[in-house]
Amino acid sequence: MPSGGLGFRAYTFFDTLLWIACLNIFWLTFTLLGGVVLGIGPSTAAAHILVRDRVRGNAAPLLKRFAREYFKNFLKGNLLGVPVLLVAVALFLNWSYFSAGWDLGSQVASMAVLLLVLFAAGALCHLFPMFARYELTIPQYFLMSSRFAMRHLAGTAILLFMTAAAAFACRQVSGLIPFFGVGAWLYVTGWLCDRFFTANDDAVAQGSAAADGAAGRFRSSVTCDRCPAGSCCHRHAVPANKEASLA
Repeated sequence: MPSGGLGFRAYTFFDTLLWIACLNIFWLTFTLLGGVVLGIGPSTAAAHILVRDRVRGNAAPLLKRFAREYFKNFLKGNLLGVPVLLVAVALFLNWSYFSAGWDLGSQVASMAVLLLVLFAAGALCHLFPMFARYELTIPQYFLMSSRFAMRHLAGTAILLFMTAAAAFACRQVSGLIPFFGVGAWLYVTGWLCDRFFTANDDAVAQGSAAADGAAGRFRSSVTCDRCPAGSCCHRHAVPANKEASLA
C-alpha cells in the first residue's frame, strides 16, 4: 500500500484511534488499580512515555509496556501526581469559597484563583511529557514545567485550548470518556509537547554552538600577561558558559 495513498492515511488514522482507545482503557484501569489517588500519577507517567514512543515511531506491545512503566515509575509518578491533586483540590475549594461571595474582595480573589488555575493547568500540561523525555529531579520537573509554560506562552495557550476542548467534548458526549476522554488528551498534548521540546532543544543547541564559536574566536585573539607575547596558552581566559537547560 503506497505510503501517501488515501487508503494508507485512513489505515493510519483508524489504527491511531484504536491505539488511543486502548491507552484510555489502560489508563483508567491502572488508575483504579492504585485507588485513584495513588494510581493517577503513575498511569499518566506511563501513558506519556508510551505516547512519546508512539509519536517517534517506536512500536511496542501496549499493555505489557504500560504495565512495566506503571510499576517502574510508581514512586516517581506519585511524587508528581499527589502534589498536583492536592493543589487542584486547594484551588477548587478556594475558588468555590470566593466565587460564592458577591462583595468586591471576593470577586477579585476568585479571579486571582482562576488565574492560578490557568497557570497550574499550563504547567501540568508540560509536567508529565517532560517526565517522559528528560531525566530531572522531582523538584526540577515542577520548576522547569512552570518555567517552560511561562516562557512559551503560545504553546501553553494551544495546550490549554486542547484541554478545554477535550473537557467540553467529554461533557457533551459522556460516552467518549471510557474510550477516548483521557487517552485523546494524553496523545494530543504529548504529541504537541514533544514538538515543543524538540524545537526548544534545537534552539538551545544552536545557541550553545554560536556561543562556543564566539568564545573560540575570542580566545584566538587574546593574550595574557602570564605568557610570552604571541604565545598565549589561553588557559587563563574565562571559559564560555556551556550550560544548557529547558529555556
